[in-house]
Amino acid sequence: MMKTSVAIAVAVGFLFSSSAFAAGEEDLAKAKNCMTCHKVADKLIGPSYKEVAVKYAGQKGAADLLVEKVIKGGVGVWGQVPMTPNPGVTPDEAKKLVAWILATK
Repeated sequence: MMKTSVAIAVAVGFLFSSSAFAAGEEDLAKAKNCMTCHKVADKLIGPSYKEVAVKYAGQKGAADLLVEKVIKGGVGVWGQVPMTPNPGVTPDEAKKLVAWILATK
């Protein structure tokens, strides 16, 4: 009985911490104006985060590439509309955002 209660408590804690992670990173995306051009599930000016997650799933080095794109911007991968540079996003913030984006599949 005690082992079952502990297992349930751990599972519930994991679910709440995962939700907190997602909410915290979405708040960061909003604070850094990422949501001006991107949405989680729908294309806006740029691709949805779900599209990005699917495109880069399983690709070695994808997270590092996307961290660089978040900070420096880019053009050509999703068409000719450029992604503007985001110099106000720190490398640590970009890593958090990219981890969240890649987990949105």
